[in-house]
Amino acid sequence: MINKKPKSRIRVKKKLKKTIKGTAEKPRLSVYRSLNDIYVQFIDDLENKTLFSISSISKDVKSKLADVKKKTDKSKIVGKVAAEVAVSKGISAGVFDRGGFRYHGRVKALADGLREGGLKF
Repeated sequence: MINKKPKSRIRVKKKLKKTIKGTAEKPRLSVYRSLNDIYVQFIDDLENKTLFSISSISKDVKSKLADVKKKTDKSKIVGKVAAEVAVSKGISAGVFDRGGFRYHGRVKALADGLREGGLKF
C-alpha cells in the first residue's frame, strides 16, 4: 500500500505558494513539521532570500525546551522565540504559510506562539 499523504501535502503546498507572497516588511512565515521537530523560516519572496530561521533544534531554543515533553508545547515555545527574534529585527507582521500541513495541533500551536510574541498575520 502506498502512502499518498506526502504527495497530497506537496500538491496543497504548491497551490498555497501561488497565492502567498512575502516581502521584506511582511515576510512569508514558512512552516515545516517533521516527526519530532518543527521549523519556521522568514522568507522574502521578492528577493528569494531567507531572512532567518528558527527550529526546535536551534541552540537558542534547545535550552528552553530541556524540560518540555509535549511536541505542541515545544512548538509554542519555538513560535515565541521566533517572534522575539523577528521583533528585534524590525518585523511586526507576516504572511503565514502552513506548508500544506493542516492548521491543527503543532502548526496551530506555533502560530499561537508567534501571536503571543507580538507578530500579526
